Amino acid sequence: MTIKSTSGRFAGRFRGGPIFPNLMFRPNQGMFPFMGRRRFNVGGVLARRFQPAKVYGRLGCLEVRLARKRGEIRRAQRLRYKVFYEEMSAVPDALAILSRRDEDAFDSVFDHLLVIDRGDLTDGRRWRRSKVVGTYRVLCQEVADLYDGFYTQGEYDLAPLIQAKPDYSFMELGRSCVLKPYRNKRTLELLWQGVWSYVREHGVDVMIGCASFEGIDPTKHAEALSFLYHTALAPEEWRVTAHHHLRVDMNMMPRERINARRALKALPPLIKGYLRVGAYVGDGAVIDHQFGTTDVFIIMPVEAIKSRYFAHFGAPDEFAPPNAPEFAQVN
Repeated sequence: MTIKSTSGRFAGRFRGGPIFPNLMFRPNQGMFPFMGRRRFNVGGVLARRFQPAKVYGRLGCLEVRLARKRGEIRRAQRLRYKVFYEEMSAVPDALAILSRRDEDAFDSVFDHLLVIDRGDLTDGRRWRRSKVVGTYRVLCQEVADLYDGFYTQGEYDLAPLIQAKPDYSFMELGRSCVLKPYRNKRTLELLWQGVWSYVREHGVDVMIGCASFEGIDPTKHAEALSFLYHTALAPEEWRVTAHHHLRVDMNMMPRERINARRALKALPPLIKGYLRVGAYVGDGAVIDHQFGTTDVFIIMPVEAIKSRYFAHFGAPDEFAPPNAPEFAQVN
């Protein structure tokens, strides 16, 4: 096979010879010309691979930090598969069944927060390889703008809010999960310590994302969804609405018929936690058939977060670099 250079719109490429006339080689593909280019955000996993781990907090044998290599992201994807597909009702495709991982095209541009169990430190023993027991993936607006936007744009119309707040920096949260034996207050607080430290480090003004009820029948969650609509619906200036063809009305019951205590008890822990901090919900729920969930949109402006949480996790304008002594333990 002969390879010869070409001109015009194919300048900078090479065309295969007569045996494979349509085969194109790109000079930047190195020794694997048949592999598509993977997209990684600037300063992402590849840039951190040979740098010290960026640790945001420690509590006993647990620590929260950013993933710094692909293998750690794969371990987070395996955790997500175990929780979403094996414990819950998500429906895997053929690739997910073979790989036993929950992955999508957005994983390469998100940063991945990990809660790591480093083993039992009291008797000097450690796991042969530290265990990923919790994860969150986060995407800053400047990175989203370089690629395909935010993941949640597939369900909700974010454009009006982002256009109305040009001076605000948005960050998306998603794919939150914790391994079952670790679902306790200290693991969740450590995970939130990582999220909040990342927010302060990157100067984020607004956190957004979806949170879910299990199951695809919204009427089973009528009281809880109605409670969110009547008590936590975002004010007009912060409101995001589900795309019309996907929107399920959350206002299923009049306010006077709602038992607030029962509705609060029915809320998933993650949604309950967001509300405690001061988050709002968007207008309309969306059924996610792949994951077997009913989703609601969460909007959390930093300026709306209740001040008492700053005493525990630190104020937005008070940030020390990761790995500094004050980050050795959760506050």
